[in-house]
Amino acid sequence: MSYIPKILAFAGSTRKDSFNKKLVKIAGEAARASGAEVTLIDLRDFPMPLYDGDLEAEQGIPENAKKFKGLLLAHDALLISAPEYNSSISAVLKNVIDWSSRPVPGEAPLACFNGKVVTLMSASPGALGGLRGLVILRSLLSNINVIVLPAQVAVPKAHEAFESDGKLKDSKQQTSIEGLGRDLVAMVSKLKS
Repeated sequence: MSYIPKILAFAGSTRKDSFNKKLVKIAGEAARASGAEVTLIDLRDFPMPLYDGDLEAEQGIPENAKKFKGLLLAHDALLISAPEYNSSISAVLKNVIDWSSRPVPGEAPLACFNGKVVTLMSASPGALGGLRGLVILRSLLSNINVIVLPAQVAVPKAHEAFESDGKLKDSKQQTSIEGLGRDLVAMVSKLKS
């Protein structure tokens, strides 16, 4: 039996009608159709305080941070759709990365990120589609030993981009996002075989 990649998919947003949640779902469905086991999560289900070294020293790592980190450890790859907030990434996305990066006794540094493969995408009402935030996220993830695949898609005018069923109105954009999911599965399969 051939290897089945395990992919964790999420958006860096907690907003119920997030464009990025819709976008990552498209890529996740394409990855699943390509033979991967895809776990689509919502960061809204993992509330955690802002990272604070004193809080960590006094109370340890919050339960939801441990749960999220456990998901990272259990998956080979990530599909992340990252909204752009003021030319950067969202606070919630930065915060889950910060908490997840904290080691526990007996664990290698950055254990949940080291060697993971990630594909990035974004959707934004702006003309650049969240591209400036992806530059920052790409740099951050590369610095914590994540393999960030070069292909990415930024969907501009996101408030006009989606059909009521969650698909993209532009068939070329839809195909591009589906391609991100398929290509991630292909890359992880090659790396693990």
